[in-house]
Parts: sequence; C-alpha cells; structure tokens
Amino acid sequence: MKTIVVIPARLASTRLANKILLDIAGQSMLWHVYNRCLQASKVDEVHIATDSEEVMQLVESWGGNVWMTDSNCVSGTERIVSILDKLAADIIINVQADQPLIEPTLINQLVEVFENTNPLPDIVTPICLINDNHKLFDPNLVKVTRRHDAYALYFSRSPIPYLRDFDQDDWLNHGQFWGHVGIYAYKRQVLENYHLLPDSHLENMEKLEQLRFLQAGKNILTVTTNKPPLSVDTDYDLSIVRKLIC
Repeated sequence: MKTIVVIPARLASTRLANKILLDIAGQSMLWHVYNRCLQASKVDEVHIATDSEEVMQLVESWGGNVWMTDSNCVSGTERIVSILDKLAADIIINVQADQPLIEPTLINQLVEVFENTNPLPDIVTPICLINDNHKLFDPNLVKVTRRHDAYALYFSRSPIPYLRDFDQDDWLNHGQFWGHVGIYAYKRQVLENYHLLPDSHLENMEKLEQLRFLQAGKNILTVTTNKPPLSVDTDYDLSIVRKLIC
C-alpha cells in the first residue's frame, strides 16, 4: 500500500497569528512538521496543501511538495479532497501543520494498523489516556468513547462518558477517559466519496469534522499512544516547543 502524508497548511489562525510560519530554531514551524513526517519510514511522500501564496513560496524554497487549494475549504480534510486527483496513494494521512513535535513512529503506527487489519478500516486515528482533570473538561481537547474492538462510538468536546454518581473533580478516579489526537489516516475510497456524505448536524454543533464520517456510517478505528504531539495554539505552547527544539 502506498502511503502519503498531506499537511493542510492554512495561514489564518485566530489565537496565534501566522503560527505555521513562526520561527523555531531557525526554521518555520511548518518546516519542522514536514521534515518529521519525512522521517516516517512507512511514508512514501509528504505533501503540503495550502491556500497561501506565501506558504507555497516558502515550501518551494526548501524543495517541498506543495499544492494550492481553494481558500473556501472549511477543513483540512476538505483541503486534501480538493487535490485528491494529484495524490497517487492507497492511504492518505492528514497531519496538522501546528504539530512540530509529531513522532514519526506514531505515523508508522497508523500505517501498520492498515497493514494488519482486514477488512481495512475507513479511518484510523490515535487517542491518548487523559490523566489531568483540567484536560478532561477542556473543550479544546476532544474526547472519544469507543467500542470493545476499539472502533470509535462518538467524539465530543464534553467529557464522555458522564459519571452520574460522582463529583466531577473525582471522575478520573472512577472512570477511564480518552483524548483524541488530531491525526487521521484515511483509506483513499473514503476521501473519494467525501462529497457524497450528507451534512451532519452533529459536526455542525460540536465543530468536529470526524462526526460527519461517523454519522454517515463510516468506521473510525482508534489506536492508543502515550506520545501525543503538542499542538501549538498559544504563545505558551510555542515557548515550550522552542525549548524542546534547540
């Protein structure tokens, strides 16, 4: 199976302006994401999809694969779908452009799931155990609950499941909660049929694109990781990453 990583790179960001271009140890954040993806041994190619001329010129300056997309794309997945005819691959992995510490081994892990699962899942995505009460109730950390076979039941910005008989500050002592890591590995056919998926009121309410797939009956297989990449959303996040990448 041929595997390609695509990094949707939208320049506009609300909390940290132009964050994917910010300097980290002499290179842009996007450069670090791109090069860490290249280190994944099970990946054949890495591409960037952007609606920014500035980003395109930057990527071309260091010899990267980059494609211009429509600025009206509402999600990273939609941006990938818009260039799907240019991507000759069986598995396409969506890596966020604000994860400069993405582990190549995590990307490899997603590919290995496809190699070892029959029939092939529609989507594979990593999750991590939540062990911090603040993170449990942080709507920016998406939570997931799943079936016995590790396929996702639902994603939410709220803590799920709800523990009725315990105070919320004690939930972690009485239940297991999983946080979603925003990386998706797609079977190509799923993206080819993306425009056939009906509009999802769940996606619209939670602002979570994976709910469009779930509500349409697509399956999402979860894999656990203890090394979730840090997403850079704030100046504080950026300061941590700069200390880790010297």
